Amino acid sequence: MSYADQVFIKMCREIIDHGCSTEGEKVRPHWEDGTPAYTVKQFGVVNRYDLSKEFPALTLRKTGIKSCTDELLWIWQKKSNNIHDLGPRIWDSWADEDGSIGKAYGYQLGVKHQYREGTMDQVDRVIYDLKNNPYSRRIMTNIYVHQDLHEMNLYPCAYSMTFNVTKKAGSDRLILNAILNQRSQDVLAANNWNVCQYAVLVHMLAQVCDMNVGEFVHVIADAHIYDRHIPLVEELITRETHPAPKFWLNPEIKDFYQFTKDDVRLDEYVAGPQIKNIPIAV
Repeated sequence: MSYADQVFIKMCREIIDHGCSTEGEKVRPHWEDGTPAYTVKQFGVVNRYDLSKEFPALTLRKTGIKSCTDELLWIWQKKSNNIHDLGPRIWDSWADEDGSIGKAYGYQLGVKHQYREGTMDQVDRVIYDLKNNPYSRRIMTNIYVHQDLHEMNLYPCAYSMTFNVTKKAGSDRLILNAILNQRSQDVLAANNWNVCQYAVLVHMLAQVCDMNVGEFVHVIADAHIYDRHIPLVEELITRETHPAPKFWLNPEIKDFYQFTKDDVRLDEYVAGPQIKNIPIAV
């Protein structure tokens, strides 16, 4: 069993057995047939993964590492808000006729700001500080920009990354740690997808900044399982588990903007089958 499996199973059991139901309450999401999409939810879930020990991919079912990396690079590298720049079709429901999702996600990371050191966007600021001021406690991004929310087709779910550098006694090698803050998460559809893609981001930034990977901490304010997902989750968490796969990142890439989805790979990855046609609330 991978550590990610252990975390996921425990989290799902806690939500289903002890979570708060929103049934009968006023909720925004709805199903395609127009009925309200209720959830069972838990507040303030915090999951920790030591990336130096194993890559946090589920083996209960396979997570498409290239697809989730493609979305990550769409946001963090291309800084795009247009679905035509993205391979997976996961954002189609929130795009307008031109393919734009508004001033959301990648758009915000690409906005340039004036700093004492010069003009940079948020991603370039992170890379600059990791290379030049790694012990800063101010290395973070935030895409939940209130003045632009009215121009976003979906408010950001995963909205902030905070990076923190440590070092083990007796070692000269720096360690990159990170916290992902997420206001809301559809646990079945998105949990391990987000965990894997931000673990990839930590690996990429560590490599281009000549560091080792450390801890990835995932903080979810509202971790929820939709009512129509509960039977699917109950089946999923009883499946056979397997050891964690081995993560490969192309060691030749030293510039963050040169990475592609083909520069990542999961080796020895044994996992259960995908769950087909998961209903998605919008």
